[in-house]
Order: sequence, then structure tokens, then C-alpha cells
Amino acid sequence: MHRLLLAGGSVLDVRTGKVAPADVVVEGDRIADVGGTGLDGDDAVDCAGRLLIPGLIDCHTHVALTRTPNDPLGLPRSARALSIVPVLRTLLRLGVTTVRDAWGADAGMRLAVERGWIEGPEILISLRQVCTTGGLGDHWRARSGPLDFFGDPSMPDPVFDGEDGARAVVRRMVRADADWIKVTATGSLVLGRGVHDVQLTDGELAALVDEADRQGGRGVMVHAHGARAAEAAARAGARSVEHGTYLDERAVAAMAEAGTWLVPTLSTTQSAPDEAPDGAPEAHRASVRLALDAGVTFAMGTDNPVRPHGEALREIAHLAEAGLGAAGALRAATLDAARLLERADDRGEIAEGKRADLVLLDGKDLDVTALDTRVHAVWHRGRRVA
Repeated sequence: MHRLLLAGGSVLDVRTGKVAPADVVVEGDRIADVGGTGLDGDDAVDCAGRLLIPGLIDCHTHVALTRTPNDPLGLPRSARALSIVPVLRTLLRLGVTTVRDAWGADAGMRLAVERGWIEGPEILISLRQVCTTGGLGDHWRARSGPLDFFGDPSMPDPVFDGEDGARAVVRRMVRADADWIKVTATGSLVLGRGVHDVQLTDGELAALVDEADRQGGRGVMVHAHGARAAEAAARAGARSVEHGTYLDERAVAAMAEAGTWLVPTLSTTQSAPDEAPDGAPEAHRASVRLALDAGVTFAMGTDNPVRPHGEALREIAHLAEAGLGAAGALRAATLDAARLLERADDRGEIAEGKRADLVLLDGKDLDVTALDTRVHAVWHRGRRVA
């Protein structure tokens, strides 16, 4: 098999945060060897003066919502699917090689990437954000009543009530081939309402988590801005809390005890703080510090297109500035993100046998303040894509 040698550069060990000179050999879609210097290959890329890091993982994005929400009634149904093409290309060229879509992408979009019909990161899908009546996924207007912009057989009805309804909605999503179950437990920061509400009962949350686990060991990701919703999600066994804008000590203690990840999506409040609700940027940073002190594990997620997908790597800088530091932020965007997605045996670090998702950065330091300007080359599944 052809051996590609990435020679003469430095490699980030995301487990330790240390950088050291090393050569890397890629065979097919796998990393075949990581050594000091002097490894051999059939072809070589000169990496001198540059740093290799693992392919980046965005655990909370929306690849199919960039262009369609502003005019959902005036656009053909196919527009949402076609809008993902430039988004996925942008992400891949930034070094994002895996994404967990937090609603909007369906199984056909995932299939298009898998079969090479379009170019992009691997997509794990949740289809819809399931919710109780009146929640974020319940599209309803006083004039028209139900108004489902996304309903079709590939995007099942996300609204439920009660524990039996919770199990049924999970089964609907699994039938349509969701990888994850996304549930909204609070209102929306962007819409400015219900952020401290708890929109599900403990029984409903527990039923969602139990049913998702029964259905192939799927994980549940919970949209929760407020502390009580985040605490309830952790106690129910949710795999991750998304956003966590207004956490407190009780919430982070519950998350740490349960092993619940925090995907803080700091870009929603830090990239344009003047556009965020009053006090939200400060509260969000304080929540991250509380979670860090409690020992909660972080994974990177952007919540794009709240900010443009081209700004995705700014999330890593926000994580670093909020207290993780550069090495911790890069770990959250690689190894710890892979652990959350239960893909750490396959990706998330530069190690023999792992998938050859690699990003070559200009310079050898860990400065993440303008990471997008440093991306020199990207390999996805061993193939150079940028």
C-alpha cells in the first residue's frame, strides 16, 4: 500500500498538550506510524516549521440551516439540501473532519458525503430537535397553527408529551436513521425567551435517555441554557449538555458526577457580545469556569450558523480564553470531542491505527487566536482535501 510521509514537522500530542518533532506515515485512510524522525515513505510532504494536529471535530453545528431560515416559505424543499454543499466544503478546508449536526441534516445528506457525491466532513445526524408541546422544535403560529418547515418522511415529527411520547419520538428518529437524539429542555437565547425554563419532566428526560440507549446505544444531547435544565439532563443520564449559558454549582456538580460533557458553543455569546442578551457573555464565561473547576469534560461545538460557518475555528479560541488554554481547547476539539461521540478508538489524536484526519498548521506554536489563518493543508481519511 502507498505510504505518504509527512516529514520534518512537529506533532501535537493532544493527551498531554506537548509538541515534539516527529514524522507521520499514512497508509490508505490510516496512520501507519508516528516516530521521531527518519521514517520512510513512497512520497513525502515537507512539514518543516509546521505543526500537525488531529482533524477537528465540531460537536454542535447545523450544516443545513445556513441559507434557508430567513425565507422558509419562499424556497423550494431542495434548497435546504443543496445549501449544505458550500458549508461542508468550508468546514473541510478549515480542518473540520467530523461534525455532529444538532438538527437540520437528514440521512440523505449524510449518505451523499459517505458516497463521495459531495465533499465534506463525516456527518453524525440528529434530524430534528425533539421537544414537548411549545418547545423549540414545535413550529406553531397563532394565525396558522402548526407550521412545519421541515416535515417530510426523512424528518419526522419532533413534538411529544409524556413518557410514552418520549419513547415514541425516539423511535421515530431512529426509524429515520438518526445517530443522536437532540432534545430542547429550555427556550432560546437567540429568541430571548424561556432560557431558564425546564420544559420536560424528569420522567420524560429519563424515558428519552433510556429509549435512546435501548435503540443501539444512541446518546442524547440536551439544549439547556439554564442551570436547572442542565442539572436535570445530567441526572437523567444525557451524554452532553449544549450551551450551558447560565450554569451554577449544583448543575456542574451533577454534570461532573454523571460524566456529562459540556458543549458550551461560546461563539453564540463571545464572537459578537454586543449582539448577545445583556449579561449573557459574562454569564457564559462564568459557567465555563464553574464547569472547569468541577471537573466537567468539554467538547467543541460552534452552533453555526448563529455565526457563519467560516468562523468555526474561533470557537477554539473562545474555549482557550475562557479557561481551557490553547492545549485544552485543542483537546476539546479533537480527542475529547471524539470521546463524546464514542469515536475515540478511530480518531481524535495522531496515533498509529487511527484514521488519518490531519491538519497541518503554519508555525509550531499552540496559539489558537487566529487558527484559520494558519491552516496549510488538510487530510481527511488519508486524502488531501485542502
